[in-house]
Amino acid sequence: MDKLIFATGNAHKMVEIRMILKDLKLEILSQKEAGIDAEIVEDGTTFEENAVIKAEGIRKIAAQNPEYQNCIVLADDSGLEIDYLNKEPGIYSARYMGENTSYDIKNNELLRRMEGVPEERRTARFVCAIAAAFPDGTTKVVRGTMEGRIGYEIVGENGFGYDPIFYLPEYGCTSAELTPEKKNELSHRGEGLRKIRAVIEEMKKFL
Repeated sequence: MDKLIFATGNAHKMVEIRMILKDLKLEILSQKEAGIDAEIVEDGTTFEENAVIKAEGIRKIAAQNPEYQNCIVLADDSGLEIDYLNKEPGIYSARYMGENTSYDIKNNELLRRMEGVPEERRTARFVCAIAAAFPDGTTKVVRGTMEGRIGYEIVGENGFGYDPIFYLPEYGCTSAELTPEKKNELSHRGEGLRKIRAVIEEMKKFL
C-alpha cells in the first residue's frame, strides 16, 4: 500500500486530511486527483453506514485501475446534530434545505429555528464517521465528535459549513474562529482521522 484515496472533492477537507495524515508515508489523493468521477448514493441511516457505502463503492471503482489496485480508500460522512431539533440536520447536513443552498442561508435558518432557546438547551455536536476500505476487502469505521452549542449569530471566517454558528464555550469562540491547527486538534474530523490513522498503521502490519 503506497497510495490513499480520500473519497471527496472538497478542497477544505483535503487540507485538513493532509495535515493530519501526513506522517502515514502514503501518497494522499482526493477522488478527483485519482481521476474517479463517480457519485455514490449514500442511502444509509447513520453516519457510519454512509461512510462505509462510499468507501467500499469508490474502492471497487479504484481497483479497476492497476495503479490503484493496492490502495486504501477513505470516506467520511459528517454533519451537525442539534439536540433541541431532534438531532437535525444530522446525516442530511449537506443536503439541508437543498444541496445547492448556501451555508449562509442554512446557518441563518438554523439560528431562526433556535430563537428563544435558552443556553442550556442549545447543545450540539459535530459528528464525523470515517471508513477505510482496504485492498483485502476489510472495511473499518471510526467516529469522531466535537461537542458545543449553537451560537446566536454567524461569527468567524476560518471555517466552512456550519462552523460559524457552532460555539465552543470553553474557548469562547465559534469553530470558525479557531486557527487551522487548533481546529484540527479539536474537531470531529481531526479526532476521526487520528483514530483511522491508528487503524491504518495497525493494518499495514498485515497487508
